[in-house]
Amino acid sequence: MKYLTTLVLSALLAGQAGNTHAADRNVDIINKTGRSLTHFYASRVGANDWEEDILGKDTLENGETFSINIDDGTGACRFDFRAVFQGGGELVKNNINVCEISTFTYRP
Repeated sequence: MKYLTTLVLSALLAGQAGNTHAADRNVDIINKTGRSLTHFYASRVGANDWEEDILGKDTLENGETFSINIDDGTGACRFDFRAVFQGGGELVKNNINVCEISTFTYRP
């Protein structure tokens, strides 16, 4: 299984630079949808937009995993996830508690 480089959401993502009280939230995202995942977003619950595409130019093929460190500097535990797939379609999962999980699997 290909393991992509750990990606970090910086404190600047949420405009909260300087808050050192927030712990890192490491989550492995696993793609078991049968499709290529081309974009992935994680935004704190209540945010007005999806922030930046965490995958950038990479893709997450079926069966692959990537690790993200969701550290937006706020200490927040609850995030919304959005996965966009090659050829269209997306899956949005709301209110994921990244303080309580270490893996999150996208399934069809």
